[in-house]
Amino acid sequence: MRALNRALTVVAVAVCAFATGPVWAQHEEQEAKAVEAAKAWLALVDSGKFGESWDAAAPYFRSVVARDKWDARLVNSRLPLGRVLQRTLAAKKYTADLEGAPKGEYVILVFNTKFDNMPKAVENVTPMLQRDGSWRVTGYNIKPPQ
Repeated sequence: MRALNRALTVVAVAVCAFATGPVWAQHEEQEAKAVEAAKAWLALVDSGKFGESWDAAAPYFRSVVARDKWDARLVNSRLPLGRVLQRTLAAKKYTADLEGAPKGEYVILVFNTKFDNMPKAVENVTPMLQRDGSWRVTGYNIKPPQ
């Protein structure tokens, strides 16, 4: 009887691992696509194309922040930091439940970034999966590390 219970336990564990494997792999693929979209979007911000970064952001982002306000925020907060000298992805997390945001699929990205005028910074970029299957940034902020 013990041998049968052990065998059933092994089968149950194997079935659970198989069942969750593709979901994990799907999130890995989604995270990779979100990172790629975030880097492309950050390139716009890095090159001072603030209006274009607003245009490329998720519709939700654009509904919350007016284009001229976004431009002014980046002129006042991002521009003084200077050029990006180094940006390293420090963390990424897929989630379907983001507090204060509409239902959807998100990837929370954390970059450790070094700017000309801020040698240690943390950039948080949050792309959201769109209905057409693309990822677009819906959240962004820069802060000193804690």
